[in-house]
Amino acid sequence: MEPRISLITLGVADLERSYRFYKDGLGLPTTRTPDSGIIFFQTSGVTLALFPYHELAEDVGPGWDVPRSRFTGITLAHNVRERDQVEEVLNLAAAAGGQVVKAAGEAEWGGYAFGAAAEIPFEWTPGLGSPGAAPGGG
Repeated sequence: MEPRISLITLGVADLERSYRFYKDGLGLPTTRTPDSGIIFFQTSGVTLALFPYHELAEDVGPGWDVPRSRFTGITLAHNVRERDQVEEVLNLAAAAGGQVVKAAGEAEWGGYAFGAAAEIPFEWTPGLGSPGAAPGGG
C-alpha cells in the first residue's frame, strides 16, 4: 500500500458559510457550489471536502450524529514562505468570516511565526515554517 491521504472531509454546520470562507477568503479552487451538496477543493496533493455535518455523521454510521464541542481536535495548517504572509493570510481568513483566535507570534515549537483563525468549529492555522519544521510539516 502507498502511504497517502487523498481526501479530508470536514463536516460543517453551514455549507454556504464554509464555502465562502475557503473559496472566497482563502482562495482554494473549486468547481462546485453549495447547492451541489458537497464541495471539493483541489490543493497541492490532498483534496479538501466540505459536507454538511449531519449528513457526514449519517454516512459514517448510526449513532455518530451527536453534538460536538467547540474544539473538535482537528486543525488544518497552511505554511507560507515569508513572515509577512502570515498576517496577510490571517487577514484574508478574518475577512472571509473566520474568527482570529490567536494572533500571529513566535511559536514554541521552533521560533516560527504563526497565527490562527477559526472557521468554527475547525481551527485553521497559517504559519511560517519549512517542511518537517513543525508538527504536520509542509
